[in-house]
Amino acid sequence: MAEPRNRYSTVSLTLHWLTAALVVTQVLLINAHEANEDTRLFIDLHKSVGLTILVLTLARLAWRAANPAIPLPERAPRWQKLAARATHVLFYVLLLAMPLVGWAASSASGREINFFGLFEWPLLPIGGGRDVARDLMDLHETAAKALYVLIALHVAGALKHHFIDRDNVLHRMLPFIPRRP
Repeated sequence: MAEPRNRYSTVSLTLHWLTAALVVTQVLLINAHEANEDTRLFIDLHKSVGLTILVLTLARLAWRAANPAIPLPERAPRWQKLAARATHVLFYVLLLAMPLVGWAASSASGREINFFGLFEWPLLPIGGGRDVARDLMDLHETAAKALYVLIALHVAGALKHHFIDRDNVLHRMLPFIPRRP
């Protein structure tokens, strides 16, 4: 029988941490926009980073389909395994839905999306104007709050595994943390 994997691949780690860094970037960009509402620069960058997250999430899903997740330790209770699975599924749902809804909102209002100044991202064939765009942005903001809750649960779970369960779950995503015997 093959020895179980004890850490994720470089591709998995890169996609995970790059996505995490871009999510933090999104929060910083939206906060900068709210502090400086007279500039569109932060929103334009927010849109580009959001679409980058969409593409990366699709890549992560493709990679994950070919490279399944490492299971939690056998001794982990069933409810924890279910909670971890549900959290990961919800992460993927939100990391796809949020950029799609933002893209739809821009499209509904007819606001162009200039992808990092490289090219115009095509708008979706959605009408409805400002009212539809506003409703979509409300949904986008609600999803952001749900994402914050998931991030908190994810980090709390990782820290619980490391400091309370004293297993190697955190080592899988942070290989510089020494592996426990």
